[in-house]
Amino acid sequence: MAFSVDQLIFSPNDIDLSYSPIRQSIQVDTYVLGAFNPGLARLPNGNLLIMIRVAEALNQPIIGNTIHAIRWDAEAGYQLDTYPLNSVNAADPRKFQLLGNPYKVMALTSLSWLLPVELSPDGTSVVQIHYDKIIAPQRTYQEYGVEDARISKINDTYYMTTCSVSSERHSTTLYTSTDGLSYELQGIILDHQNKDMVFFEGKVDGKFFALTRPLGDLYFATRPASQYYPGTTINVAQSPDGLHWKPLDEPFIRARKGSASTMKLGGGTQPILTDQGWLMLYHGVELQGVVGIYRTFWALLDAQNPTRILHLEDTKPVLEANPALTEPISHQLYLTDVVFTTGLVDAGEYYVVASGECDLACRITHIPKTVFAPGTD
Repeated sequence: MAFSVDQLIFSPNDIDLSYSPIRQSIQVDTYVLGAFNPGLARLPNGNLLIMIRVAEALNQPIIGNTIHAIRWDAEAGYQLDTYPLNSVNAADPRKFQLLGNPYKVMALTSLSWLLPVELSPDGTSVVQIHYDKIIAPQRTYQEYGVEDARISKINDTYYMTTCSVSSERHSTTLYTSTDGLSYELQGIILDHQNKDMVFFEGKVDGKFFALTRPLGDLYFATRPASQYYPGTTINVAQSPDGLHWKPLDEPFIRARKGSASTMKLGGGTQPILTDQGWLMLYHGVELQGVVGIYRTFWALLDAQNPTRILHLEDTKPVLEANPALTEPISHQLYLTDVVFTTGLVDAGEYYVVASGECDLACRITHIPKTVFAPGTD
């Protein structure tokens, strides 16, 4: 689909690394590998906020016969860990696998932190970069970074979920804010390897609802005649307070045979309540190469029973990667065919949609509401 407003709003070239939290502890040559996957919210002043994941990487992770990883330490701050090059698989420039372990163990050549950027009310221009409100690791369960914010405003509170990465666990953590800009860490709310958690933007019968997606290296076979593939699924959980979560027993969105999401899928934007029900955008991945092709699809859920799907569009994507957008910075690309949609805000006749483009930059798209009418071609 083509839209009248579809642009990159922020890229690695827009970041001043003199504000980098990593440089508080170590003086090392780094660059911005990606500024992407932005959470999106409307601020009290009417402007929009994108909470950008900044992946800051080593210029030279390999020096001689050694390779290095960035890690945050609660006592010593940011550190460079050194490993013999012959003890790792360093085929991926973003991470490397430590060999000789009974299971897969990875280290990162980059570390992610979050940067709040204020945009105009329609999201098409930058108003202010809030370097004074950077969100960086502050607990041991964040030693390898804070990733992929999703923001939902419920009543007067902004709830921001993030993925915190460490050797302890790969968990979902919650931050809250009353102004949309200054966030306080509330701690872990989902444990090991549950990614893409995002709160519904509102309660149902007084309860919080959220999309979740547990990950694993092992999945069990579906029955041979099943319409679904085994693998990752989007699930629904509920909570009395936003901190303690119970997964619902009913299955939700699964990778369906005949769809364009045969490799995996996961939550994207915060579900928002419309006259037709809860609208959510999510990503589906087609099996191709190592990473796959990421596209954005949508679903409409019953307002009173969010596990009841009124309409699921999993064949025709709303958004796909747009090479024309990244062409001016194509020399910085390290992935292609990836759009990862992470925010949705009502703007009257259209929705402002925020996405990460190719794990490199932030994309803003205005999508007319008519696109999400069931039966629309």
